[in-house]
Amino acid sequence: MTVRQSFVLIAISLVALFSVLSVFSTAWLWSFTVLGPLVALGIYDMQQTRHSILRLYPVIGHFRYMLEAVRPEIQQYFVESNTDGAPINREFRSLIYQRAKKADDTRPFGTIFDVNRAGYEWINHSLQPKHLDNLDPRIKFGGSDCSQPYMASPLNISAMSFGALSKNAIMALNKGAKIGGFSHNTGEGGLSPYHLEHGGDIVWQIGTGYFGCRDSDGNFDAEKFTEMASKDVVKMIEIKLSQGAKPGHGGVLPAAKLTQEIANIRHVPMGKDVISPAAHAAFSTPIGLLEFVAQLRKISGGKPVGFKLCIGRRDEFLAICKAMLESGITPDFITVDGGEGGTGAAPTEMTNSVGTPIRDALIFVNNALIGIGLRDNIRIIASGKMFSAFHILRILALGADAVNSARGMMLSLGCIQSRTCNTDRCPTGIATQNPSRNKAIVVSDKAERVANFHRQTVTNLVELTGAAGLSSIDQLRPKHINRRVQGTDVQTYAQLYSSLDEACLLKTSTIPEDWRDDWNSANSEHW
Repeated sequence: MTVRQSFVLIAISLVALFSVLSVFSTAWLWSFTVLGPLVALGIYDMQQTRHSILRLYPVIGHFRYMLEAVRPEIQQYFVESNTDGAPINREFRSLIYQRAKKADDTRPFGTIFDVNRAGYEWINHSLQPKHLDNLDPRIKFGGSDCSQPYMASPLNISAMSFGALSKNAIMALNKGAKIGGFSHNTGEGGLSPYHLEHGGDIVWQIGTGYFGCRDSDGNFDAEKFTEMASKDVVKMIEIKLSQGAKPGHGGVLPAAKLTQEIANIRHVPMGKDVISPAAHAAFSTPIGLLEFVAQLRKISGGKPVGFKLCIGRRDEFLAICKAMLESGITPDFITVDGGEGGTGAAPTEMTNSVGTPIRDALIFVNNALIGIGLRDNIRIIASGKMFSAFHILRILALGADAVNSARGMMLSLGCIQSRTCNTDRCPTGIATQNPSRNKAIVVSDKAERVANFHRQTVTNLVELTGAAGLSSIDQLRPKHINRRVQGTDVQTYAQLYSSLDEACLLKTSTIPEDWRDDWNSANSEHW
């Protein structure tokens, strides 16, 4: 007899038994009240056609789906060790929580990492370390074409839109940025009132949907842009070309999830899907991109303007480099997003298998700008899985001027990495528009935690820099970082990653062989 047949027999027997016994005792009636719904659920399970497991194992089959729903939490708290969790292991989640709460973040009894394994990395310290008093270093963004340059922190909040995050989460992040004196990137969803509530420095991201600065047809509207970009809190403008979570893929906000508030912020009509195309309509060539940069810089009042991208085809980025040389127009900064993916929900293949990882992408961009002789004119921001001061330090050593963090900042808000950001059922109220959930975020409390995480991480970054015998973070170089390649084979980043000579891409005779095909196929007039 199968489980299904057994359940039918038991269900019929119980219904008959409880019906008879309830005539003689109300206690049996109460038992039937409790067990009756389970019997009904079992009968429904056997009749439904969507789930084979429930048809074969009525009632008890639901436990499988219940366990699947809480599997990430079970995995994090009861299965994984401190170092093998993904995407972010417990060691670094705990570090962020501790710094956000101003708890003790020291570690006793030595490192838990296997220092003898291939891939282990560390910084070379000096026998003459320096004590650095400036615990709030700044990097200037904005070249000679900017009348309003911005002095940025080395650690800032990466792009996360209102809509992806709740209004309370946005307000807490922005207030934290205000307290700590660092910047808050709006994401492509537009500049919402919640980004402006507490006056934190804003990097306004302009995506392919031009949300907040678009006309009724979805095209860029210069007048609307100027109105928003002229606000004092808007410090820089970032044109989003692609992102690490889903490079080459546009976004869709279904009409069912579109609220009047979001429609007003994004300047889109109610009742229709909100489409964020894969490519821009305001330009279609490398030269066009740079002309758009120059236009935004002018109509924003001379604020720094740059663009963000995840590196894909090398020749396409080199086409932008050629366009810089031919037009004389350069961005004030380039944000390099790693293909490791971020907070944005994305198709699995896009997250797992598209886009260049941050380290490879950063080395390429840094070398390309050196090779065309423009590295000193352009700042580089790196974004991709950086949670500790050492994570930041090693990426600065590879050529970044500053870093953006999304997941680290979310964890400082109280994110528990349940990985339900795309379901509107975030258990902490961070990545949801459900009012009953997002009200759990107390803005004033969480803002302090965001500021604490930033402050302690930057302080430790400065201390690591001093330990290396350096006077400032801009002195960090690839030679300062070691990696165990295999066994006793240890190499510095300088040995592992080759650097281009200044302006070598401008000279046909000195173009490295592994760059030659991409450089020759790059064209400033098209991608």
